[in-house]
Amino acid sequence: MIERQTMPKNMFTFNGYLNENPEVQKGDILLAEPFLADPNFERSVVLMCESQENGAFGLVFNRPAKVRIEDNDNIFLEENPLYVGGPVEQNTLHFIHTFDFLENSIELKDGVYWSGNYEQLKALHAQGKIHDGNCRFFVGYSGWGNEQLKNEIDQNSWVIARTNLQKLFTIEPEKLWKDILKSMGQKYEVLSNYPKDPRLN
Repeated sequence: MIERQTMPKNMFTFNGYLNENPEVQKGDILLAEPFLADPNFERSVVLMCESQENGAFGLVFNRPAKVRIEDNDNIFLEENPLYVGGPVEQNTLHFIHTFDFLENSIELKDGVYWSGNYEQLKALHAQGKIHDGNCRFFVGYSGWGNEQLKNEIDQNSWVIARTNLQKLFTIEPEKLWKDILKSMGQKYEVLSNYPKDPRLN
């Protein structure tokens, strides 16, 4: 369940929806509202990989992991940055990439893909072609049950961003949430400037 903090009365607040079109689609980006208290999603940027009536699935793009995966068979998991995709099933590995030739990969949009043939991916690493600018690895994922995500969006817990997904690979993780919000126009730029601790305002 998403926990929320109350915005201070002297701060700018929004009336109604933050989202003009609240229908979440594959390839959309979810930006957590500034005072979302759930530590798993504080100022998170979630790339949506699936969004259907029976549930939704995404990966947090701006939360580097504090550990490495030690896997003698897949040494590239030790050599490349690892991110926490979400709080669900953190014993699973996922990857987002820009390789249009990778078999069994699922295109999200803008030449960005989810999953694919793992053996091909290891072969690319052996050729020195895997790096943080074209492939990101995640442990765990973010999941929502039927109607759960819709309810959270109705409560203004998330801003839906529809921007070019290539940005996810070019902006530093600690700047990603703010930069995407600022690119969405004045209303969202104001939102991006809220301090993490409203008491400091």
